[in-house]
Amino acid sequence: MLSRVAERIYWSARYLERVENTARLVGVYDNLLFDLPRDTNISWFNLIRINSCTDTFSERYKVQTEHNVVKFLLADDTNPSSMLSSLKHAKENIRTTRDVLPQDTWEQINELDLYARNNIRQGINRTDRHKFLNNIIQRCQEINGLFEGAMSRDASWQFMTLGRNLERADMTTRILDAGVSIMLQPNQGTRINLSQVVWGNVLRSLSGYMNYRRSVRTAIESKKVARFLLEDEYFPRTINFCINEMETAAKKLPRSKNILKDMSEFKKLHYSLANGNPLDEKFRDYLNQLQISISELHTALMTNWFAFNMGDPQEEIVTPKKLVQKEYQFACQA
Repeated sequence: MLSRVAERIYWSARYLERVENTARLVGVYDNLLFDLPRDTNISWFNLIRINSCTDTFSERYKVQTEHNVVKFLLADDTNPSSMLSSLKHAKENIRTTRDVLPQDTWEQINELDLYARNNIRQGINRTDRHKFLNNIIQRCQEINGLFEGAMSRDASWQFMTLGRNLERADMTTRILDAGVSIMLQPNQGTRINLSQVVWGNVLRSLSGYMNYRRSVRTAIESKKVARFLLEDEYFPRTINFCINEMETAAKKLPRSKNILKDMSEFKKLHYSLANGNPLDEKFRDYLNQLQISISELHTALMTNWFAFNMGDPQEEIVTPKKLVQKEYQFACQA
């Protein structure tokens, strides 16, 4: 497989996952609007901080309103990680790798793109936002379902698995961070169980509510939710599950020794939620460290399989299956 093709498949999976996860992240706050009293203090600008887009947002908007934050995350073309920007990149990468993806993929990504762009005002405005976000998530899952049921488990699948799970792990840390940031905001006058509402919505945003109840077998508690999303071995959106999936995929690819070592080091990162340790700023620092480590893992993947020196495009890396050829071309990326 040409390294440029492998890279585009990797980015296709990342961008498609980013489209879905951005919808999920906005959905966390959108659902809370329905569940919490109007006087509850929730800063939408936290979503900008969580996505590390403070400077980019400030260049574009002067007011930190809900409308501006949601528009920036969903529709703003000056934000390279907005939902529409990510969808554009996913579409381009899929267009150039149609010969190694299921036949119906191109049609489905076009339908998703048309739906998102024709109905983006529903996502920005509060009235129909819930319906719009759910439709985006459902359409992304349909494409992933097509991959799951119609792709051979060859090198293409392994690179797609790496991209999808790296992006998924990153966003799980950000949605966790969103929950913690809400709980750390002053809401002394709130007369409801804020923790149960917030963490219940965090689980629902990741489609993990019933999985949590079956696995943990207890009421929703902040630390148990955090531990579940970090450590559970079976739910596909936990950090532990994603890294294990990446490890399995890497083992089936050539020249994976260094990558497997980096993944092993990543697994050593741990935050104790025992002995009364609260979900406070120290926990947010830990989540930030996870995000940095995920970024470093991405760099290692790029260096190991994609960023070869430009030279003879026919010079191959010697492997039993000759999976990777020494040809490099940048794929669309943020």
